[in-house]
Amino acid sequence: MDRTPGDGVLSPLAFTRDDESSDDRFYVVPRKVVHIDDGAIAALGELYAEILPAGGRLLDLMSSWRSHLPPGFRAGTVVGLGLNAEEMADNPQLGSHVVHDVNRDPRLPFGDAEFDGAMCAVSIKYVIHPVLLLREVRRVLRPGAPVVVSFSNRCFPTKAVAVWLDTTDQQHVRLVRAYFETAGDWVDVKDEDRSPGHGDPLYAVWASASSGTIDARPLTP
Repeated sequence: MDRTPGDGVLSPLAFTRDDESSDDRFYVVPRKVVHIDDGAIAALGELYAEILPAGGRLLDLMSSWRSHLPPGFRAGTVVGLGLNAEEMADNPQLGSHVVHDVNRDPRLPFGDAEFDGAMCAVSIKYVIHPVLLLREVRRVLRPGAPVVVSFSNRCFPTKAVAVWLDTTDQQHVRLVRAYFETAGDWVDVKDEDRSPGHGDPLYAVWASASSGTIDARPLTP
């Protein structure tokens, strides 16, 4: 089966995983480690400083014990959404956190237009309904608000979706762009290789929430 991204339409088989057990079981034990090295973390922080609004209310999707916002970055507040409460409680950049499994339910537990920006660091590879999740991210963002999706070449292979494992780093960029384009209601989609030149690579795709009416299609996996 050809799982490489093309027109943004992929078979459900592309989002199967070797380990289909509940994600909350996999993440029940805190893993207080970073998943990219110091150079990639610094590069991600620089990107956040360029894209995310200072003083805004930010959503950290699939959050952990570190959010990688750069030193000195002043957010109004950062809300973490992830699977391990202990990890998020140890994150000094979070003002609050919510335990929620986006693979079990891509609906986000927030109201419309609650946030001024969002980020999803090195976790998009684990999302089994990425288009639905991006539609929800658009719903909870204010018009014009940015979201940054970053990724590297590391993963837990048993939990990564098949299409991610079957494609290259360059194809991952195309794949994430296809998620945005298929979700709709996003403008100014950009991508960039932000690799620091040594150590772990870092890639990012970001976009801004459209100012138009949000697509009202039913949100069903």
